[in-house]
Amino acid sequence: MSFLIELADLHKRFRKTEAVSGLSLQVPEGQVTALLGPNGAGKTTTLKCLLNLHRPDSGSATVLGCDSKKLGPAQFTQLGYVSESMELPLWMTVDQFLAYCRPLYPQWDREFEAKLLTQFDLPLRTKLRDLSRGMRMKAALLSSLAYRPKLVILDEPFSGLDPLVRDEFIRGLLELTEQEGWTVLISSHDIEEVQRLADRIAIINRGKLALDETNDSLQSRFRAVEIHLTDTTKPPAQLPTTWLHPEQAARTLRFVESQFIDEPTLARQIQSHLSTALTHQTTPMTLREIFIALARAYRLQDTR
Repeated sequence: MSFLIELADLHKRFRKTEAVSGLSLQVPEGQVTALLGPNGAGKTTTLKCLLNLHRPDSGSATVLGCDSKKLGPAQFTQLGYVSESMELPLWMTVDQFLAYCRPLYPQWDREFEAKLLTQFDLPLRTKLRDLSRGMRMKAALLSSLAYRPKLVILDEPFSGLDPLVRDEFIRGLLELTEQEGWTVLISSHDIEEVQRLADRIAIINRGKLALDETNDSLQSRFRAVEIHLTDTTKPPAQLPTTWLHPEQAARTLRFVESQFIDEPTLARQIQSHLSTALTHQTTPMTLREIFIALARAYRLQDTR
């Protein structure tokens, strides 16, 4: 497996705040990797270090085989970037904006541009300032894809988009990534949308890597568990460490199993630790539910 992004012990500090603290991560080629984390975890700082918008204090960041501090035209013509905070020349029409971008990328594909214009339903003669936020994001995405980059980096691309535009944006991106075999790194708080896109999930907390695995693996090992007890006796203090956030209400105990193997294994664990267990139910969890459970666990760890 080859990697288009490699971070090794990356550090970045802003005065007294260490935004990125020893982050190591590899982004596999040809996959969509989601970079998730609580607010202030260091996601945007990490992306800006990758793009040489911030210089790391120590450690290394390699993008497309090049040290991020030495990125040049050869790399930028293979890299697409869309951010919620990027500034566009709002006085230009969509057509003028694309005409401005084309000469910057020798491999710009006019036929592909036309296909994207149709897919995104962008009006060529309308000025960018007169477009909705969602349409401007589509224009930014088109300008970052028409030259067929090898690597696409998206920082909060869904922010402020209405549900219909968001769905169109994601369906279009899914179709294109499958057709083109692009490598995509996406950072977003819209975890429901990320679940549809991502092959791999990387979670950072306080500037460090907390989790890195495939989306399928992550969702297969998490279950919401509800146990019905014979009485209201409190469970023992020492429950398995993989049972996250146990909460009891009367004769019901609920928790998140973070290392689910199969039903018989879980049943044996429950019988071993809870003599008053009567029945139990397990429910698969969405990526959003898993992220919330993990974020709560990280917060508890940080306060110890």
